Amino acid sequence: MQILSFLSCACLIAICSSGCGSNQGRNAANNSGNSSDSPGLSIPSNLIPADRKLVKKEAVATYTEKVADPLNDWNFEVSLYETRKTFHYLVKLKFEEMRGEDTLIFPDFGTEPVPALKKGKDKFSCLIGFIDKKDSFREYKLVTVREGREMKITTLHHYAVDTYIQDH
Repeated sequence: MQILSFLSCACLIAICSSGCGSNQGRNAANNSGNSSDSPGLSIPSNLIPADRKLVKKEAVATYTEKVADPLNDWNFEVSLYETRKTFHYLVKLKFEEMRGEDTLIFPDFGTEPVPALKKGKDKFSCLIGFIDKKDSFREYKLVTVREGREMKITTLHHYAVDTYIQDH
């Protein structure tokens, strides 16, 4: 019984020691400001400042679709605006005379976010997403106008950055 207890304790110490070494490597990469071309030791979320120095007043992306109404000049419109926080955007919605706003937070992949909007598959629908490092559009949210004339934002995908680094 004592041998089993000793082996369990030895394994626990080995695991803890191994984990502590990984954190030191992670912290060293963090503090040195290494970029992603270093062999697996950079943490993407520390490469971009949390706050913007300059916030653009105009929309960074806009999608507009005309509403067929002979009496009114109405649109379905989705616009994204920068905020003081680098990965936070203000979403402004418009359909006919209805207006709405929401906040959107893009994931921190270690590069400046590049928000993008595309037409959805249904009438009066818009995909909110971002352009990834391979220049591909990544769907994130869907804005729709439902039958009852209500605007809705639905999350399509969740994105996250894995910051665990395994030392080899």
